[in-house]
Amino acid sequence: MDKKIKEKAMELGRIWRAFWTARPLITANNLGVFEHLKTPATARQVASRIKTDARATAVLLDAVAALGLLGKKGYRYVNNETARTFLVRSSPYYQGDIIRHADSLWKSWSLLDDVVRTGAPAPRQKLDLEPFIMGMHNLALLKAGPVLEAAGLEGARSALDLGGGPGTYTIEMRKRGVDAVTVFDRPDALKIAKKNLRRHGITGVRFLAGDFLLDDIGRGYDFALMSNILHSNSDDGCLALLKKVKAALNKKGRAVIHEFYLEESKAAPLPSALFSVNMLVGTQGGRCYTYSEYRSFLRRAGFGGVKKTLLGDTIVVEGRA
Repeated sequence: MDKKIKEKAMELGRIWRAFWTARPLITANNLGVFEHLKTPATARQVASRIKTDARATAVLLDAVAALGLLGKKGYRYVNNETARTFLVRSSPYYQGDIIRHADSLWKSWSLLDDVVRTGAPAPRQKLDLEPFIMGMHNLALLKAGPVLEAAGLEGARSALDLGGGPGTYTIEMRKRGVDAVTVFDRPDALKIAKKNLRRHGITGVRFLAGDFLLDDIGRGYDFALMSNILHSNSDDGCLALLKKVKAALNKKGRAVIHEFYLEESKAAPLPSALFSVNMLVGTQGGRCYTYSEYRSFLRRAGFGGVKKTLLGDTIVVEGRA
């Protein structure tokens, strides 16, 4: 076989087998495996603790070890540094909630054939809200500081965290000295946000409940942050929301969008192109947008001084009222 053909076949295999690496991690996380491997244990001991079959547990643990998340010596397994840092609940950088949410996404993505045939999103799965909201916290923990540094909070005495979910950005804004921060989200999300802020010792925050496309979002803000909410909306929905934000800002206020970065071709980078598929599966009209599209939305909503900052796989776009 031609060497080039063989290499391309191997690359194709890596693509279609990608779920083989994701599923063992999701299952191990769902079953609480990492909580029981803070110290070395055998597969039989882990199975006894999590009430699973011993043989099946051993196969799973070997796969997770092969992924590089567990160490194995003899018959005993233990978390490695990555698992200790991201997969044990007591870690400040815990990512297990977003992996639990990935299990819900798995079910929706399995219906992608039908979604592409019909253009309609997958039937809504019964969503366990806490893993979703706290999964957003897992991700935002790694982003909040750099995003707010890129945006700058100079002159921001009052701020709006729109669609703020777990309130992670609110926590960071309060720590950085913003006097008055309002978190706007649906009532069930705000219940989780309130618990999260209490855990972090954050007080002096106002909570507004509602649907930001339909309900009043308040007035008099110097700074309005929209982190990872526009991608859930259609073009028309994005424009309508930005017009509403413009009306809520003070005369010299700023609107800041934080989103996945998508090149103008819309075919790169890979994580953003795939996240558009996630929005295709899960929403009526959402997708990732390019910088030129965000700039157009902001200008049509009445903003000026539009500028961007790239932060790895995400983008920060600012518009001035």
